[in-house]
Amino acid sequence: MSEDVLKNSQSLKICHLYPEVLNLYGDRGNIKCLSQRLAWRGIDCTVDQCHLGEKKDLSQYDIFFIGGGQDFEQEVLLADLKSGKGDEIKSAIADGKVFLCICGGYQMMGHYYETHDGVKCEFLGAVDFYTKGGDTRMIGNYAFECGVESGGSTIVGFENHSGKTYLGKDVSPLGTVLAGFGNNGEDHTEGIRYKNVFGTYSHGPVLPKNPAFADTLIKTALERKYGSSLLEPLSDKFEKAAHEKILQQVLSHTTSGD
Repeated sequence: MSEDVLKNSQSLKICHLYPEVLNLYGDRGNIKCLSQRLAWRGIDCTVDQCHLGEKKDLSQYDIFFIGGGQDFEQEVLLADLKSGKGDEIKSAIADGKVFLCICGGYQMMGHYYETHDGVKCEFLGAVDFYTKGGDTRMIGNYAFECGVESGGSTIVGFENHSGKTYLGKDVSPLGTVLAGFGNNGEDHTEGIRYKNVFGTYSHGPVLPKNPAFADTLIKTALERKYGSSLLEPLSDKFEKAAHEKILQQVLSHTTSGD
């Protein structure tokens, strides 16, 4: 790409939901990655934050990001979701807006989380799945391959969860586990893809070391807004090198899990 950024009439608006409570393992880096990849292509990008108790018109945004959080933080958000924000999120999903949801933010999109000792916490129910707490943590570096409808790229990331997620019949997994645990450590599925909702357990943040997946989210948002998307290729020399190194370590089980 030349030094002069190509002029582009397209633009995207990103909403970072609950940044003050859902931001484990540097998950907000996903926002920075999306913003930078758009800027490199001359596509205007606006990023807003939406906090607990804050009222915003969510219909104006194209991409939503929800990071990971602990059980207590998820519970704190329930009242805010029930105050009307949950219905707005559901409307945005129905309208085809793009959502990237990580770990706790991913779990919140389902029907409920049932703890290991049987306490059930009702969640948003925007997507047909549920999560049950296990007695052991699923933790470590892992890898999975996205389905064709989600770009087909291989993802490397870091998972740390005790909840086991089970998908409903009309919900597709984001991908198939190559190494690690994924949704539940049993059926080799990882994450969800429902309409334009992308849910995953991958912390890290996930997008900087998986540039092809980042571009899948951007393309999906542009296609929904403008009807088509032709992204100028980026070199991604260093991003791809980092991705391949981590992938080989994960597949050969030579990473430390830190």
